[in-house]
Amino acid sequence: MSAEEVEALVIGGGPAGLMAAEMLAGAGASVLVTEAKPSLGRKLLMAGKSGLNLTKDEPAAAFLAAYGPEGAWLAPFLAEFGPGEVMDWARGLDQPVFTGTSGRVFPEAMKASPLLRAWVARLSGLGVGWRMRWRFTGWEGEAATFETPGGPRALRAGATVLALGGASWSRLGSDGAWAPVLAGEGVPLTPFAPSNTGFRIAWSEAMARHFGAAIKPARLRAGGSESRGEIVLTATGIEGGGVYALGPALRAGAEARLDLVPDLPEEVARARLARPRGGASLSNHLRKTLRLPPQKIALLRECAPEALDDPAALAAAVKALPLRLDGPGPLDAAISTAGGVAPAALDADLMLRARPGVFCAGEMLDWDAPTGGYLLTACLATGRHAGRAAARRLGRAAG
Repeated sequence: MSAEEVEALVIGGGPAGLMAAEMLAGAGASVLVTEAKPSLGRKLLMAGKSGLNLTKDEPAAAFLAAYGPEGAWLAPFLAEFGPGEVMDWARGLDQPVFTGTSGRVFPEAMKASPLLRAWVARLSGLGVGWRMRWRFTGWEGEAATFETPGGPRALRAGATVLALGGASWSRLGSDGAWAPVLAGEGVPLTPFAPSNTGFRIAWSEAMARHFGAAIKPARLRAGGSESRGEIVLTATGIEGGGVYALGPALRAGAEARLDLVPDLPEEVARARLARPRGGASLSNHLRKTLRLPPQKIALLRECAPEALDDPAALAAAVKALPLRLDGPGPLDAAISTAGGVAPAALDADLMLRARPGVFCAGEMLDWDAPTGGYLLTACLATGRHAGRAAARRLGRAAG
């Protein structure tokens, strides 16, 4: 198969790929972006349906800590392009932003589509070209190969950035199909694992009426860490920001304990529960003394039935209710994935050691982070770093 020659190739049209393309085009390179799906940024658009969380406005140390052990590896990229730079970048696309009470940053338009349209228009103005429905299949020698609507095609580039996504939400293009290709090239990979996902619990039928209810306020603890985000009861278990934040510990099998009254000391809860009940039912007693709503009372009955008749044991359960988790939900249903291209596979420029001239960025790299703006920021930061490094390899001066 004869190969078409291009100067710079970006494979993947999500946030990391588009940022890499922006860096390359801004440095004067001729850039072609290929995308397996019919349109760009499909996962970004889906994530932005309920409000596009661009980043988190918080101190640098706290921001970096959200990435866990991988934070040290990501630190140089995030130092160059962190929350402040993300906000400035969005404003540069005529997308004003605001910071919510939790520190999360959103475009004033809330949706992802206005930002994506403005971004694609700017890239097109820089001369970036697009090929849709081009699915990357590997390499023949130095040429990247694709399945396209017109049949197999090949492109030979002076520098290539892979921004192929993780392995969840396959209908949007993030299917992990690239992993066997890179493994065949000798690239070290970490197995995929679901991240920002629900965890399974085998509920009894009595819990069905509470599916969809939120457990709040509440504090979840696991593996020495804790989270105070929302927890939602589902037909298969629990999900929500309070669960996602502890994903790595929960995936590792750490015991999960739920504090149903996080603002109330255990001794106060014990004293209130020791009050005479009279003829009141346990449910009414819990409602009056601790102001527990029906879903929290149902959780107590479900997870600690042995504690219901002893005020001291009941108070301990209210403050540290054991949740018997049966592991995370399916990989493809997760918001994001951990695992991917291992740091050892890459040099400081995010270039593959096994394939000089090929750089990697975004969720396909082996890092993990909770929702809250951390995912998108790291995708943009690594895309920027890889794109600038690719431009330097081409002899272009990265801006």
